[in-house]
Amino acid sequence: MNTAIWICQLFLAIIFLYSGVAKSTQSERWLVAHKQTGVEGLAITFIRFIGISEILGSIGILVPSFTGIMPILTPVTAVCFAVIMVFAARIHYRRNEMQSVALNIFILCMSLFVAFERFTM
Repeated sequence: MNTAIWICQLFLAIIFLYSGVAKSTQSERWLVAHKQTGVEGLAITFIRFIGISEILGSIGILVPSFTGIMPILTPVTAVCFAVIMVFAARIHYRRNEMQSVALNIFILCMSLFVAFERFTM
């Protein structure tokens, strides 16, 4: 089971690292063109804040469990990812982007799995 949790954590880290780097470095127009439509109409400073938060989250989902230093931060990060996915799904649902909603729900479920398993370990 521990291997499955680590695979999920790695997957979440990759997803949020990619998204975070993109939001931290690219323009709103580029992001929308590359299917990150949830940032459309947001101030660029807020988009950058979201990006940096996602990068920090990708660190927080891996490093505490790996090092054993404050491992409680890993499930807390997973819960934060789950909350983000609830809001992301809502935004994409309003835009009638059902494929993105499905991806958000998948990431939400994976985040909740990691959170539950790491809280109970």
